[in-house]
Amino acid sequence: MNYITHIELANYENVEPPEFEKSNFYYSFSILPIEERKAIHSVYAFCSYIDDIVDNTPSYDLEIIDRKKRRLDWWENEVEKIYSGESASPLIMPLVSVIKRFAIPKQYFLTLIHGCRRDLIQNRYRTFEELKDYCYGVASTVGLISIEIFGHKYEETKNYAINLGYALQLTNILRDIKSDKDRGYIYIPQEDLARFNYTEEELEREIYNDNFVELMRFQVQRVREYFHKARTYLRPDERITISAAEIMDAIYFRLLEKIELNEYNIFEKRIKVSTLHKILIAMKHWLSIKVFVKRLKKRT
Repeated sequence: MNYITHIELANYENVEPPEFEKSNFYYSFSILPIEERKAIHSVYAFCSYIDDIVDNTPSYDLEIIDRKKRRLDWWENEVEKIYSGESASPLIMPLVSVIKRFAIPKQYFLTLIHGCRRDLIQNRYRTFEELKDYCYGVASTVGLISIEIFGHKYEETKNYAINLGYALQLTNILRDIKSDKDRGYIYIPQEDLARFNYTEEELEREIYNDNFVELMRFQVQRVREYFHKARTYLRPDERITISAAEIMDAIYFRLLEKIELNEYNIFEKRIKVSTLHKILIAMKHWLSIKVFVKRLKKRT
């Protein structure tokens, strides 16, 4: 079965290919069987370049925004062609095999594109509910696509994917507050800034004070709740199926803990989980899941 690669997409988009091996996804997806791993890499390539179209977009540059909208329109049209049976671009045709093999709903891809499109027209969020809707589009949909490839057994596993998507994206938002505001985006809801009496001007100036610490403590606690909520939807006998997602969960949860341990000072440096730590987390969770499933089988 042929799969689209991030190299092929990079050549088409005339940009540098994403460094998949350095991403948090690499350490969770590496445990997958080869067919599922290649399929995930294919989806990752697609998702990465949809995201890259809007990433680093100057929110004030209308010419660049218009050009990026047209590129998103092209990708959206190609997705529609796949599901309608029309001839799609040779570049995206290998994705047809993944979609057919794993029966991935069209709406997941279209919602992802729509979510990324919001970054071209919106750089502030009034409420958390508004931000949550954005997170669903750019992150939860990826989780929903992934569990179709993993081969989930239960309907409620979709709720696991949705809530884990919220948790991962919100963690990214907290980690990237500094870089996002440098390109004109503030994802922290306006209602939260007001609640903790911390202004956009202070954020622009990278003011680290008690109000900011309380604001961040509130944000981290909310993200933590989404991690826990996601786990409540995961049945014990589903763990081996969704083990790659559990590793992702563990890596990002550790990232959230590091933000907390750094006393929420995301201005000082970009907080990250080291490569060695990611490998250790992946190994630890993979082994613990296998032991857990083995014990579960003995009981049944």
